Amino acid sequence: MNDLLADLLKLLELERIEKNIFRGQSRDIGGKRVFGGQVLGQALTAASYTVADRQAHSLHAYFLRAGDVKAPIIYEVERARDGTSFSNRRVVAIQHGRPIFNMAASFQTAEAGLEHQADMPDVPGPDKLVDLGDLTGDRANAVPERVRRFLTRERPFEMRPVEGVDLLSALPREPVRHLWLKSIDALPDNPDLHRNLLAYVSDYQLLGTATLPHGIHWETGNVQMASLDHAMYFHRPFRVDEWLLYSMTSPNASGARGLAYGQFFNANGELVASTGQEGLIRIWTERE
Repeated sequence: MNDLLADLLKLLELERIEKNIFRGQSRDIGGKRVFGGQVLGQALTAASYTVADRQAHSLHAYFLRAGDVKAPIIYEVERARDGTSFSNRRVVAIQHGRPIFNMAASFQTAEAGLEHQADMPDVPGPDKLVDLGDLTGDRANAVPERVRRFLTRERPFEMRPVEGVDLLSALPREPVRHLWLKSIDALPDNPDLHRNLLAYVSDYQLLGTATLPHGIHWETGNVQMASLDHAMYFHRPFRVDEWLLYSMTSPNASGARGLAYGQFFNANGELVASTGQEGLIRIWTERE
């Protein structure tokens, strides 16, 4: 397996300290704090460790404080309920004696029921697109060095944006974006692992969709963005090592907050998961 992907899988494997207490490590992916998707994926891993023969179908989480990439994270799981068909877990992530994140997750025994779904957007497939990190020629030279390093660094996922990445223009556009993604290597046949990995990557680019109508980029340095919450629903089986289309839209921005929704479709057009997030978006003036 690719070393980067193997390292991510190791990152999501938590150390069991006690029956309901786990410890995870962090990785610096280029920011000043722990990537929110990492905490989300690890928290879902911790909750999954306490449930047998049931699959996660939803989670609701809040980011309370910035995480320290240099310190381990302790995950405390409360077994809130185990019913006939559903199990509920509450997870608190702790660093330096203070909670930085909390989450409620629900698990269900597999069963059949009604079926309908939203239509998959009509967009080009991944074979016709280039990877997010493919910066060449004048475009590469025009991008600030720190941004170029972030975009071109190796990742455990292939990411191919449908609309491309325009870091040089400040023109407003519709708050919609589409991104094809998959892991860069094959993964084990473990449904829990695929859900944990999708939770991890679901935090990528989602909140930024709310900035598109305003023609701003976090790369300019005067934009403060931080995830406040994150919700996710798992609808159907999927594999993260096969192409998934991440369709994102932002219906609102107000009160220094932006709201964004996302849907994951597999290559056959099946809606496999949905997500939503509200985050802080502040524009600093030169004086501030």
